[in-house]
Amino acid sequence: MTNAILTHIQKASKKGEKILAVLLDPDKSSVQEIPSILKRIEKLNAHFIFVGGSFVENGTTDLFVKKLKNYTEIPIVLFPGDYSQVSNSADALLFLSLLSGRNPEYLIEQQIKAVPYLINSSLEIIPTGYILIDGGTHSSVLKISNTTPISQKNTELVIATAVAGMYKGKQLIYLEAGSGAKNPVNSTLIKKVKHQISIPLIVGGGIKSIQQIKMAFNSGADIVVVGNAFEDNLL
Repeated sequence: MTNAILTHIQKASKKGEKILAVLLDPDKSSVQEIPSILKRIEKLNAHFIFVGGSFVENGTTDLFVKKLKNYTEIPIVLFPGDYSQVSNSADALLFLSLLSGRNPEYLIEQQIKAVPYLINSSLEIIPTGYILIDGGTHSSVLKISNTTPISQKNTELVIATAVAGMYKGKQLIYLEAGSGAKNPVNSTLIKKVKHQISIPLIVGGGIKSIQQIKMAFNSGADIVVVGNAFEDNLL
């Protein structure tokens, strides 16, 4: 196990270099589409490929990642919807703790279930504080986790949650407005969270244009993740 991906993110954050990640859901993209998908990702100059989804069948993630590896050298980071979405062929895994909710299943239970998959793995495992922000839709993440997102107006709670995650040893904080969100995380909230934490910040959910990507970067996001907009050919 190495710390190559996290070290790269940390160094980029300190230098003010921004990272774009494209999220691919193995349940929505077939392995046959991978060559054409990768051509589009390369045109976007994406730095990372995130792989994960809410309803991915067991084994599908591994097959999908192996196929990706046949066609690209872009680092692949797992963004798992549950403990089974693991592939030793990926480069790293975001070891997510859902800090915004109070459902123990996504605070610790899923993480415990993942241990047999990870303990002998060569994956780089990156502890990540995951915070759901209200994006104006009832996303699949909310349905599965059975938790309530934090209002974008409740700035103090979002900041306190992010800082608590940092104090608990998380190496990244991820502000997530949810898949297909009507309202991405707003610039003021991104700025205020970034000002209070000393670890890299990821922002995703509802980002549908180059202008919104730039807004998130300019507000302080170190990594911006695009998913639905890429699937819908908006980017």
